[in-house]
Amino acid sequence: MSGHDGADKADGADGSDTGDGNRTTGTDGGSLGRVTPEELTAESPFTLPGFFAALAERRLLGGRCTECDTVLIPPRPACYACGSREIAIEELSKTGEIVTYTEVARPAPAFEADAPLTIAIVELDSGARLTGRVAADYDAVEIGTGVSLTVRDLTEKEREFALDHEEEWPLHVFEPT
Repeated sequence: MSGHDGADKADGADGSDTGDGNRTTGTDGGSLGRVTPEELTAESPFTLPGFFAALAERRLLGGRCTECDTVLIPPRPACYACGSREIAIEELSKTGEIVTYTEVARPAPAFEADAPLTIAIVELDSGARLTGRVAADYDAVEIGTGVSLTVRDLTEKEREFALDHEEEWPLHVFEPT
């Protein structure tokens, strides 16, 4: 547990959780609390379309569990660490460092012209981990290399191989810093 005592919640007069499972808004404007099935629309940051819509706007959204402080990326309606459904949406830092990496010699057809690819798991400054492509040769990176997440639109070739619902989703790439 992170020691979060809920002191930022009032008795419901300010829109905070009243104990009935309704969601509220955190101090940063992000959603906080339980999400109802009706709220899980394509625009919701708790869905992949909502997450990628924010990423297309160059915003990296995560969910922070208000019970154990775990950061969930992409955001989810429930914490995978403790099971709590009290999740606050927040914009995350796009910087971090490589914790492990590999080289992909034979990537998917959409990326074969760029082979070999360096793929890494990056621990962001928020503590969340995100897997992605690194814009550097395998031999040029190491564990602990600082990186910054950049976002770009898909190329025409990448779009050809994307699933219909993914055609407008952007691609994130880590750039060494």
